[in-house]
Amino acid sequence: MYALIYDEREPNKKAKEVFSVHETREEAEKALEERQKTLERRVWECHTRIVWVDGTAKKGDFISTSSFSTWRPGEKIPEGELYTDGD
Repeated sequence: MYALIYDEREPNKKAKEVFSVHETREEAEKALEERQKTLERRVWECHTRIVWVDGTAKKGDFISTSSFSTWRPGEKIPEGELYTDGD
């Protein structure tokens, strides 16, 4: 499943809060767009990103960094998006 998580990109914070879960990346992208509109911020100012969760999660859960990845296994990665924006 895909999830929107709160991520300030701080390496010492190993648990990330789940905002919402979605069956498809498209649904997650729509939810992220709505969050941006609600907060009236750009995507990088929302500290929110879409991840693939290995296992189950629900809104309000905290998941460890080892239980999710940026892309679903076997998912086609858009060119230029192989690596995250973090250092």
